[in-house]
Amino acid sequence: MQQPDIEAIAEQVFAALADPSRRAILAALASGGPATATDLAGRLPITRQAIAKHLALLAEAGLVTAEPGERRRVRYRLRSAPMQVAQQFLAALARDWDSPLDALKDHLDGQARGST
Repeated sequence: MQQPDIEAIAEQVFAALADPSRRAILAALASGGPATATDLAGRLPITRQAIAKHLALLAEAGLVTAEPGERRRVRYRLRSAPMQVAQQFLAALARDWDSPLDALKDHLDGQARGST
């Protein structure tokens, strides 16, 4: 089985999180549990149609999953796996930046000490 492309998953997560409405939907699902687009429209200042479009993008990014419910109502549930992949991507990026930045700081500190 092929390893998922961490950078591609992280990119989808970051694109999904870039929109404040999608962040509000995720926050509502995190605090209130699984919900339908209609449920979310009752809790948020966003139309049900807009919520449905945002949920489709969140599902495409893997951040929510659709579960069939009673009377053909679809409930959406949070998925944390893509967010964890994005966190791993950021942690690796931070590690890659820390070493050169520390080396630069040490170099500049050494120059400052040498000129005094």
